[in-house]
Amino acid sequence: MTVEIPNCEGPDPNPVAPAFTPPPGTCDTHFHVFGPSDRFPYGANRKYTPPDSPLEDYFGLMEVLGIERGVVVHPNLHGPDNAVTLDAIARSDGRFLGIVKLEASGTFEELKHLDTLGVRGVRFAFNPQHGGTFDSELFDRTAGWCADLGWQIEIHSAPDDLVELAERLARAEIPIVIDHMGRVDVSLGTDQEPFRVLLDLVRETHIWVKLTGADRITKTGAPYDDVVPFARELIAVAPDRMIWGTDWPHSAYFDPSKMPNDGVLMNLLPAFAPDSAVRDRILVDNAARLFGFT
Repeated sequence: MTVEIPNCEGPDPNPVAPAFTPPPGTCDTHFHVFGPSDRFPYGANRKYTPPDSPLEDYFGLMEVLGIERGVVVHPNLHGPDNAVTLDAIARSDGRFLGIVKLEASGTFEELKHLDTLGVRGVRFAFNPQHGGTFDSELFDRTAGWCADLGWQIEIHSAPDDLVELAERLARAEIPIVIDHMGRVDVSLGTDQEPFRVLLDLVRETHIWVKLTGADRITKTGAPYDDVVPFARELIAVAPDRMIWGTDWPHSAYFDPSKMPNDGVLMNLLPAFAPDSAVRDRILVDNAARLFGFT
């Protein structure tokens, strides 16, 4: 029986400019490129099909938001073929680095080659949005290779999975980056176990958090005020290991009224970090140190 794959919405085509002036060197540490699908086909096992959001569209967003550097994160939608991500890095004039997906059959030689192309880490995405499960053997093997290359591992999981993985992540010997503030349920407050576990993890000097995905975890919607207390607590614990990103083009939205505006998301930063010096570290210095931008 053929299962019909639903179509999701594309990004808001009219992002507003941020209400503050981003500092020179501002880095979007988390965006994706989708398609064009006639050149970069979507994966057969995807859970939904987005409209194409090609690199040219992202270049336009950079102009509006004042972004100068970026880290393109390979999307599960494109399956294990990292070609769309490598193409974006190659066409960025040195402005982009990348995070890729690695199959269980992947090798160290493959990662060494990807390093020469601007890749700086591997993502494990196994939250309900993407499906899949955590592969502990692949994680341990990949972590060893990442240590040799000076790379990182990114984790995109459900909150309960983060709790289960906390001990393994805490003893890792490479940078571990937690996507989207751990996807915590903000309706449960900052005293909930997954968020307290995340705060404990962030006290480890190799754990980083992306202050991304406010639209994913909010319960009240834009302007996402209910997310602010969580970001502030994370920043208070480790201001030097917080980084920011857009998560453009915001896949898996099926109701256009819920699609976030990237300028509105960026305008959370002064609420997250009222001190402009801290905000500049989040936007520029921390990302440069983690990814090796020069």
